[in-house]
Amino acid sequence: MSKERILVVEDQPDISNLLKIYFTSRGYEVFTAMRGSHALEICSKTPPNLALLDVNLPDMEGYEIGRVLRANPRTRHIPIIFLTARGERRDRLIGLGEVQAQYYIVKPFDIEEVHTIVKNQLDEARRKNQLHPVTNLPTAELINEQLRNLLTTQGWAMAQIHINGFETFTQSYGSVVGEDVLKFTALLLNEGVSEVGIGNSDEFVGQMVVGPDFVVTSTPERIKLICEHLLNRFDEEIGLHYNFRHRKQGFLEITDENGTMRQVPLMSLAIGVLTSQDGPFYDIRELSETAAETRQRATHQAREQGRKSWIAYGRGHA
Repeated sequence: MSKERILVVEDQPDISNLLKIYFTSRGYEVFTAMRGSHALEICSKTPPNLALLDVNLPDMEGYEIGRVLRANPRTRHIPIIFLTARGERRDRLIGLGEVQAQYYIVKPFDIEEVHTIVKNQLDEARRKNQLHPVTNLPTAELINEQLRNLLTTQGWAMAQIHINGFETFTQSYGSVVGEDVLKFTALLLNEGVSEVGIGNSDEFVGQMVVGPDFVVTSTPERIKLICEHLLNRFDEEIGLHYNFRHRKQGFLEITDENGTMRQVPLMSLAIGVLTSQDGPFYDIRELSETAAETRQRATHQAREQGRKSWIAYGRGHA
């Protein structure tokens, strides 16, 4: 299981260092930012599992960071805890009401109490099955919620992504190395979305609970760029997860249930892309099944073309 990521946004170095040292010692991965712009950049590239926000920052109020997180499908589920010297009733109402933070703690604070609150919020997120245990990407109901939103709008695009050969790879190399591949793919997706969709609040990246399957939603113009970024980087770098011999020969040798030795290619991606023009879709089951059919077509087309990874588009793709 991956370490849970905490973002600390605090412009006082002594408090920031205290929180980083304390939560790192408790087994969390801690990111720090002294300015709101840096905090938003971190959230765009590597969304945290929880955010600890000060209100008074050099470039913006912590409330604005919270509003941006709540407006973005990739980050709206993140628990927010304010740690601030501003304890007036109006400030609390903004933090808990407008921003919908989970807690509003006024300085000076008891760090053990803060840790208990943080732990409880992360436990609650896991109980709701909101985050994938390996990649920390949104999963389960958060994906369904995003897909339901697509059904009522226009101008969207959705990509369903599958890692071909992942099961064989984990059988040969083990589940721990397989988790590294999932984290690697999630990192490429977040990088692609951040670089292509900077400043856009419509992008969403999620991972299915079971299997090496990911979901991205964006606009038709950006989804193509995001998927091409992912496909090219994946094909270029996936070999680094294999040993030298497998990487050089370009395949694994496995023995099937009949005792026959087979050659299995290195992992690749199959990506199926749909847009609102492929609809209408009447429920998320129909949408997901159509995306899966498109993704399966990508696998067949890759084999026909003698390629590794491939992107297949729905009928509405221009």
